[in-house]
Amino acid sequence: MANQGYNKKDLDVIRQQLEEEKNRLEHDLGLVAKKREGTSDEYDATFTEMGSEVDDSVHEVEQFQVNKSIEITLETRLRDITKTLSRIDKGDYGTCKYCDQPIELNRLKARPTSSSCVSCKKTLTDES
Repeated sequence: MANQGYNKKDLDVIRQQLEEEKNRLEHDLGLVAKKREGTSDEYDATFTEMGSEVDDSVHEVEQFQVNKSIEITLETRLRDITKTLSRIDKGDYGTCKYCDQPIELNRLKARPTSSSCVSCKKTLTDES
């Protein structure tokens, strides 16, 4: 399905927001992780050596755990954005992946990476 009748201006605004967030995420990921060689969207959390004392080792492990948690969160968000930008490029952005119906523009403006309509999302999460 083609972009569900969303006008070019709406799609351009959403694309710009997604591109800006993608750039921010890539920057933030670079602070806690290194891009895995040969991949476009996989990262490995960095491990910083702080010294050779036991206390240093404890702090190194703690910092790695924090970095790993942040990396996973940012990497997941980056993948969502990359998939969304790809859907925009293919022309099937804004179609619910469950019912193939258009996703409301207001939902997409609030959460541009949405891949389901409100009705299907409520059904999936058992909300009434």
